[in-house]
Parts: sequence; C-alpha cells; structure tokens
Amino acid sequence: MLTFTLGTFAIALNHLLLISALALATFVGWRVAKRGGENPESALFSLFLIGMLAARISFVAMYWTHYRNDPWQVIDLRDGGFLAWPGVIALLLATLYRGWRRPGLRRPLGFGVVSGLAFWLLATFSLTIYEQGTRLPEITLRNAAGQTVQLADYKGGPLVINLWATWCPPCRREMPVLENAQMQRPDLTFLFVNQAESMQSVATFLETQGLSLSNVLFDGSGRLGQAVGSMALPTTLFYNPDGRLLGSHLGELSQASLARALENFDTAPATSSRKLPCPASATC
Repeated sequence: MLTFTLGTFAIALNHLLLISALALATFVGWRVAKRGGENPESALFSLFLIGMLAARISFVAMYWTHYRNDPWQVIDLRDGGFLAWPGVIALLLATLYRGWRRPGLRRPLGFGVVSGLAFWLLATFSLTIYEQGTRLPEITLRNAAGQTVQLADYKGGPLVINLWATWCPPCRREMPVLENAQMQRPDLTFLFVNQAESMQSVATFLETQGLSLSNVLFDGSGRLGQAVGSMALPTTLFYNPDGRLLGSHLGELSQASLARALENFDTAPATSSRKLPCPASATC
C-alpha cells in the first residue's frame, strides 16, 4: 500500500507518516506542558520547517548537476527531493538551541521531538520493509498493437514502471524526463502503463507532444494501481531483476529525483539478454 485513499482524496503514506509524526509530537508536548512548562506547538512547527528546509537544501546540493541548468526547479518541491538525515540533524540542533534559550520549553519540547522522531523512524522503517517485500504483480496488460502481454514477462532485468494518464498534469510534465532516461539508460527497461484510456487518445497525445516512448502498455481497468496500492498518478515503481520492489515514487519526477531513485539499482549487469514480450518500437 503506497497511498492512503479516502473517496477522491489520496495522500502518499510517507507524507501521511510525516504529518502524523508532527501531530504526535505536538500532542505529547502539549500534555507534558500541562504539568509544567511552555506549550511547544509553535516551536515544533518551526522546527519541522527547519528540518524540511535543511533536507531540501541537502538534496539540491547533492544533485546540483541536475538543477544548475534550470535553477527555478530548486523551489519546485513537487519532485519530492529531500534528504532525511540532514533534516533530522538540523532539527535536533535547532531543538537544542531552542531549549538552551528558553528553559520553560526544554521538557515539553524534548518529549515532543523525541516521540515524533521515534514514531516517524519506526513507521518509515516498517513501511520500507513492507514495500521491499512486495513482488511484481501478476497482471495482464495490452500493448499498442492490442496484443495481450503479461507484466511478469518483463522480469529478468531492472524494471521501471510508470503509471500515468494523459489528463494528469504531473504525468505530462515528467514524460520528457522519463523519455530522456529511457534513452540514456539502455540497461533498464521502462514500461509506461497508461491507466484506463483508449489507445487512440494515447497515440494522439504522444504524437502531438513529440514523445518517443518504448513499451507503452495499457491497463484498461486500473488493476495495476490497485495491485500495488496506489490510486494516485503519477506513480513510478522500481523493481529488481527478480521482480522485487526496490522503491517507489508518488508524484512528479524531476531529473534529480529520478537520478536518486535509479540509485536503487545495482548497475553492475549493464545489459540484459532477456527477450521482451514485444518488439522495440516507439509504441511497443
């Protein structure tokens, strides 16, 4: 399960865990403050922002080569580009500073930060273990020629699966990034699995946008999204040659966030000799 869905509302589980951790920290700090001390609610929120800012700055610094040609992307947080540990370290240092400056905050703030961090670390670790224990679903899809293909037939090499639709703005924005990655990384197999749209509408979109994508597949009923537990688009999944999930990304990919995601793969076997279920062409 990659998203939490309620009606038409969907949120990535990792984002939900982060919000829940902040809520828990605020509640614990408030309860402790009732027994003596200052309410740490505003301090906790500012510490949360400091941690997020440090996590973003660290990510941009590490992947600066992908941002330098378009610096405006630095402030576009939709790519989900954050490094957790620099953010945690910045948050802890800021907590120590706040506690030193305001003695009345020390106990409530300390309990709040520790409880929130402990919950987030444990929940994130559990979610990662759960995700990496899942396998490539046994799903039947269709290619652009209308032929039936089995998703499992693509096992045997590193696999990147993008769930998308033409009506989805983030999907449209990230397509050139994925197209470029497909050309630059022949050692990986990219599958573009369209969700519940007609072949004609997809072909028209690709032609008008000037996109040349290999392995465009069609999931007419949206079964793949249901199988992997994600009802949000775009969703990108990364599988090892054995069909085990290495990681996932919900939302728009930038060059930097895709580069980070592709680090999950062991690139030692640069090529694969397996035969794909359909010929390599722009609309396969």
